[in-house]
Amino acid sequence: MEYIDVIDEKTGQPTGDVQSKTDIHKKGYWHRTIHVWFLNSRRQLLLQHRSASLKNYPGLWCGSANGHIDQGEDAETAALREIKEELGIDLQRDKLKKLFELVSQSVLNNGTYFDNEYNNVYLVRIDLDVKKINFSDEVQDLRWIPVEEFKRWVEEEKSDLVPHPNEYKLLFEYLEKL
Repeated sequence: MEYIDVIDEKTGQPTGDVQSKTDIHKKGYWHRTIHVWFLNSRRQLLLQHRSASLKNYPGLWCGSANGHIDQGEDAETAALREIKEELGIDLQRDKLKKLFELVSQSVLNNGTYFDNEYNNVYLVRIDLDVKKINFSDEVQDLRWIPVEEFKRWVEEEKSDLVPHPNEYKLLFEYLEKL
């Protein structure tokens, strides 16, 4: 079973309480997560098509790798672990570029799943052939998409895209500077 540090809503700091992943979402405890975006040299983002069996945002498209920061774990370690678990890729810590931290709240699954998170968002600059990625059963598919096309998806509020508009806005602001 996965255990997660409960954090203070206002400060984002651990409270000393630890809960199971199930209880984190059932009771709405604040917690930390990571979102990782892969960007290749052709200015494309790697999107993940989430498995239809997942409890949050099943069957929707999102960033390259995402997940919870486990009890006692730091954000970079969690990012590297999630990349390995979801995409089967071993990366070195220096490949991660932290872009920003973002607070988000959502209620899903008819009010039974609470997602109160501090999201640590990272960028990895990497060129990969998606056909050679051995992704986990949490992932249905992967696809490279040009940044400009992804911007259109966000602007159109595509229904098959995880609704993280604030994250996308900050991501695009960062990518415009590259």
